[in-house]
Amino acid sequence: MARPTRPDRVDDPAVRKVQVLRAVVGLIAVAWITVSYRVASDAQSLAYQRADQIVMSATLLPATFPVVVGAFILGSRPHIRALYLRRTLKPLGSLLALGGTVLFFVVLTSVMPEGGLIGDDEQPSPAVYAKLLVMIIIALVALWAIVFVFCGAAVALVHVFRTADIHEVLPPIIATVLVWELAIMDLFSHDYDSLPVPVRLAVIFGGPLSVTMVSLWELRRLRTRHNLTLRRALGR
Repeated sequence: MARPTRPDRVDDPAVRKVQVLRAVVGLIAVAWITVSYRVASDAQSLAYQRADQIVMSATLLPATFPVVVGAFILGSRPHIRALYLRRTLKPLGSLLALGGTVLFFVVLTSVMPEGGLIGDDEQPSPAVYAKLLVMIIIALVALWAIVFVFCGAAVALVHVFRTADIHEVLPPIIATVLVWELAIMDLFSHDYDSLPVPVRLAVIFGGPLSVTMVSLWELRRLRTRHNLTLRRALGR
């Protein structure tokens, strides 16, 4: 659901390796700073912070996606707009799948009665066993959905919700916009108030700067090795 599948797209292995390396080095650096300066008290708190960041990114992306993709399609020549609009179906499906799973949790928590479907005073009966079966099924679906949301969000962020299915230049552009949006949010949050100012700035802007550099390098490789540029993508 989260990986691009367009057969004729350009998939550069060197770019993928650098993106993974940047993500790993960035995670290690943030973990070291977080623990060293006691931003997180333990490994569990650190894991929760990273999970929150993934969820925040995946939540912010649906708002960024239609703006950037919409501007890209509107800026393209009329004769290729229909092609790009057709190609948006798979990325939109990926976005809706993740959003629908989150909505499932919201609905489940709002309709599930306190204490579950079975009350403490209910005696064993066919109806009670049927309710128990329903609760087991709901629990299994919820467990699968939790894995889907967190793993799907991480994979979707790496592949920027498979926007390469629309055009190869879109993932680095959207990734750059997204990380700077997150940097602005971090700048006004209080998550890193306990850090010295230079370290705080390094934590907040280190990720966006490195992502921007990788994205520019990816766009350069697309231009020099595959003759793919934003201008050509727009048909101009």
